[in-house]
Amino acid sequence: MSNTGILDDAPVTPARRHTIANLPINLFASVMGLTGLSLAWREAVKVIAIPAIPGELIGWFAAVTFIMLAIGYATKWARHPDVVATEFHHPVQGNFFATVAVGLLLLSAFFDRYSAAVSQAVWIIGLILTFALAYLVATRFLILRENAEHTLPPLLIPGVATLDIAVTGKAMPFAWAHEINLFAFAVGSVIAGIFVTLIFARLRHHDPLPLAARPSMMVLVAPFAVGFLAYTNLTGAVDMLASVLFYFAFFLMLVLSPIVFRSHVPFSVAWWAISFPLAAFSIAFFRYADAAGTELLRALAIAMFAFLTGAIGVVFARTVIEVLSGKLFRVP
Repeated sequence: MSNTGILDDAPVTPARRHTIANLPINLFASVMGLTGLSLAWREAVKVIAIPAIPGELIGWFAAVTFIMLAIGYATKWARHPDVVATEFHHPVQGNFFATVAVGLLLLSAFFDRYSAAVSQAVWIIGLILTFALAYLVATRFLILRENAEHTLPPLLIPGVATLDIAVTGKAMPFAWAHEINLFAFAVGSVIAGIFVTLIFARLRHHDPLPLAARPSMMVLVAPFAVGFLAYTNLTGAVDMLASVLFYFAFFLMLVLSPIVFRSHVPFSVAWWAISFPLAAFSIAFFRYADAAGTELLRALAIAMFAFLTGAIGVVFARTVIEVLSGKLFRVP
C-alpha cells in the first residue's frame, strides 16, 4: 500500500523516498473535484442567495492546480520515466491517468464563461486524450488477464471520462460535435455498465477493500450521476431514463456514504476520489430538482451542495498538511 491509498505493487527504492518520483498520478483527481465544485457552485447560485465569486475563484484555483501538477508530473516523467511507465501499466494506478483528461474536459466547461476559444481548444485536447486512454484501457482489458483483486472502482474512471465529453461538449459549435458526443456517450455508458457489474461481483465474492482504498468506492456513483448529465445534455429533457439514472445515483450515495465516511479510514490523496462523484451528483441534483420543480428536492440539492463543499474543504486542508509536512513525497 502506497501513499496513494490504492493497491500498488511497484517497488520504491530508498533513493526515491523523498523525490518527485513519488508524486502520485491520482492527485489529478483534485483538479476534477475542485473544478466540479466550481461548476456546482454555478448551479447553486441559481437557487441560493450566495455570491458567485467564490465559485469562480475555486475554478481558477483548479486551473492553476492543473498547471502545477502537469509541470510536476512532466518533471517526474523526464527524471524517472521508469516510474511513470510502471505507474501507467499498473492495473489500478494506470486508470488514474484518465483524471488528467477529465480535468481538461471540466476546465473547458469552466473556461466557457471567459473565452470560447480557450474552452474549445481545451475541450478538443481533452477529448483526444480521453478517447486515447479509453482505447488503451479497453484493449488492455480484452488482451491481458488481471487478478480479480485489481477489479476496483478506479477501473471506471477511463470509461466515465468518455461520458464527460458529452457532459462538457453541449456548447461546442463544431458541426461534428454532436456525433462525437453521441459516440462518447455510447462508449462511456456501455463500458461503465460492464465494469460496474464486474466491480460489484468482485466486492461481493472476494476480500473487502483495504481501509485505505475505501474512498475509491464513491467512484461507483459517477457513472450514474455523469450519465444523467450526459443523457440530459444530449436529449434536452429529463425523462424516465434520466430519472432512473439520477435516483440510482441517489441510492448509491445513501448506501456508500456510511461505508466511506468513517473516522477510522486513514487519510491519503486517495480521498480525492470522492470529490468528483460528489460534485457530479450535486450538479445532477440541482438540475433534477429544477426539472421536477419540488421544494423538497431543492432543499435536498442544497444540502448535497453543502456536503460537497464541506467534504472538499476537509480533503483540501488535509492535503495541504500532507504537502507542507513532506508526507506526500514520502512512501512509508
